[in-house]
Amino acid sequence: MPAAKQSPAPPADEPPADSGSGSGAVKKEPGAGAAKSEQTRTLILETAMRLFQERGYDKTTMRVIAKEAGVSVGNAYYYFAGKEHLIQGFYDRIAREHQEAVRPVLDRETDLEARLAGVLRAWLDIAQPYHEFAAQFFKNAADPDSPLSPFSPESEHAREAAIDVHREVLAGAKAKVPDELKDILPELMWLSQMGLVLYWVFDRSPDRERSYRLSERGAKLTTRGVALARFRVLRPLVREVHELFTDFLPGMTNDPARQPKG
Repeated sequence: MPAAKQSPAPPADEPPADSGSGSGAVKKEPGAGAAKSEQTRTLILETAMRLFQERGYDKTTMRVIAKEAGVSVGNAYYYFAGKEHLIQGFYDRIAREHQEAVRPVLDRETDLEARLAGVLRAWLDIAQPYHEFAAQFFKNAADPDSPLSPFSPESEHAREAAIDVHREVLAGAKAKVPDELKDILPELMWLSQMGLVLYWVFDRSPDRERSYRLSERGAKLTTRGVALARFRVLRPLVREVHELFTDFLPGMTNDPARQPKG
């Protein structure tokens, strides 16, 4: 993947940018300038998503995106340092929409299986319009060295937002979770959701019906696993499974000693 270009100086009519987030998000400032800036950023992102769907990720350039959006190439790079940052913007959007969509079920349900099943269904509902696009760029996201990988440092913001949802799933459930597993289980639940996402990408059943069925059965199985984790004798097994992922999946740990070598 080519290195992202340096963002040019902001246009004279735009507010200053804050490149601290993985999506290259513009820092919102009060006033009309901030609203215009956010509108321009949204326009570029929406245009990119449409072109990725129509032409494919690899064949869509930043120049084409800028032309279709009616902005200069420099302006496009001001908001997004490259195509990878556009995908991060897409990830962040999905994460925000998911956090909003799960509110009714998390405010209503206390049963762990119902909470988790509702969270997974909500994700499938939100992702449905992007199914063909997801299948097109998955070959890039599947590369563990790609910024598009859900395990990459660039995806950390969206990844943490998704894990936070699962933390809330557990925190509001009536099921008792051992204190020593409260930091581990949400990450394992998110990894389980990533398995569902992978299945969904390749699911060709009508309206992704099989993915919805998988989400229900996955919620049931996860709930049983959490119930079994209450038994002290099984807790070391849960920790070992978690360590297996953090040792071998890039992005799951900040400890360099745990990163795969070679």
